[in-house]
Amino acid sequence: MQEIGSNYVDSSNVDSSYVELCDVGPRDGFQFEQKQIPTELKLSTIRSLIDAGMPRVQVTSFVHPTRVPQMADAESIVAQLSDVKTCVLSGLALNVKGVKRAAESGLKAVDLSIATNERHGMDNANMTVDEGVAAAAAMIDEARALGLSVQLNLQTVWGYKEPNDTHLERILGITRMFAQAGLESFSLADSTGMANPNSIQSTVKAVQAETDTPIVLHLHDTRGLGMANIVAALAQGVRRFDTSLGGLGGCPFIPGATGNVATEDVVYLLDQLGFKSGIQNATVASASKKMATFLGRHLSGKMYTLL
Repeated sequence: MQEIGSNYVDSSNVDSSYVELCDVGPRDGFQFEQKQIPTELKLSTIRSLIDAGMPRVQVTSFVHPTRVPQMADAESIVAQLSDVKTCVLSGLALNVKGVKRAAESGLKAVDLSIATNERHGMDNANMTVDEGVAAAAAMIDEARALGLSVQLNLQTVWGYKEPNDTHLERILGITRMFAQAGLESFSLADSTGMANPNSIQSTVKAVQAETDTPIVLHLHDTRGLGMANIVAALAQGVRRFDTSLGGLGGCPFIPGATGNVATEDVVYLLDQLGFKSGIQNATVASASKKMATFLGRHLSGKMYTLL
């Protein structure tokens, strides 16, 4: 594995030590909770993340409220954040209707998500991978027509039911298909937490060879390797990651899935390795503590209790 930390930073690029995080807790985290989170608490949490210096926040998803009741207030959330200028706010959409809702709400960025594993595609959306790819193409066309910035998220890249049951060539084929689609970024998701540092580096390297589009990693910590996987990805040149305040998250459709790598833990790790995020960790931790109190349980993140 390559060397990590300040000695790894390319001195010819003044921004090579900067790592951009997107907190997906208000979407990926909140949707997993059975206890209904009031809109006001969602908004105060999002504003705390913005105040902390988070450059990107995924604030909601535009899905049917009967399927994900926690996201029923999507338009209300976005409407009450219309004054935000210092942070890129995005929402998840899973079909063309969701893309239209995102644009109509006032968002400028949309995150699209498709399956790359046949079994997951049928379990999650009752669609084959090819059907999902076709749907993604239609969503991208609609989003670009509406002037939205688009991130395409590839799910379960490192496996669904067992490690590597998602084939790398399928990932690379989808990447090649959308390499010239005008995407703002590709997100590679370890939705089930099956990746390890070696597989992170080999997969990222293979995808990097297929596209110049920026790569984002979305890492769940189900098997406790989330932070190690970030270190491996940093060595491979990845500079964008999804995180979640306090480690909130999971997936309602993946049994046993736990949350994303915790924002506070990742910021602390970056600081220790000589990277920069521009995020005030204590402010994020305060929001995590309030959410933990509301939910009545300890969150999976480590650092939020220490700040």
